Amino acid sequence: TKRKSARMATIDNIRNILKDVLQLGQRADGLQEATSLFGSIPELDSVAVVSVLTAIEDRFGIFIEDDEISAETFETVGNLSNFVDQKLAAL
Repeated sequence: TKRKSARMATIDNIRNILKDVLQLGQRADGLQEATSLFGSIPELDSVAVVSVLTAIEDRFGIFIEDDEISAETFETVGNLSNFVDQKLAAL
């Protein structure tokens, strides 16, 4: 379905952003929707979060306010993808 393919495209984009920004190399290939982020990927620290968010803004053409981000947003790949999908739907 179109919605599922759009969802998978968002997840693929998030995976690629994490791969590039965090320099995960082949480890990024294993990132799935349920993959934990904070605490599971040592490269993802508070400084890296800013870089990831900037890359997301650039890739998707969205603007993210500081108060829109919570620890839950970065809990899993799926949560981050859901956040992006919600931002895109609001455009």
